[in-house]
Amino acid sequence: MPVRKYRSVEDMPAVRPLPPLASGNLGIACELTELAFALHPWKLEPGVHRYRSAEEAHRSRRERERGQVRRRPE
Repeated sequence: MPVRKYRSVEDMPAVRPLPPLASGNLGIACELTELAFALHPWKLEPGVHRYRSAEEAHRSRRERERGQVRRRPE
């Protein structure tokens, strides 16, 4: 298969959209999820955590999620 170079994104051919509710869409979504996890696995701490309020639990979850996001090198 030949490699093609494009000068800009506008020159690239458009991807044809998949029909909604097609039987293959779920398989594609699962494959993309597995690829994302393989590229950047989640780090989950084992155990049970107690929080004094729902706000504290939400704050802890946001901080944990922010800690796992990769930062771009500046």
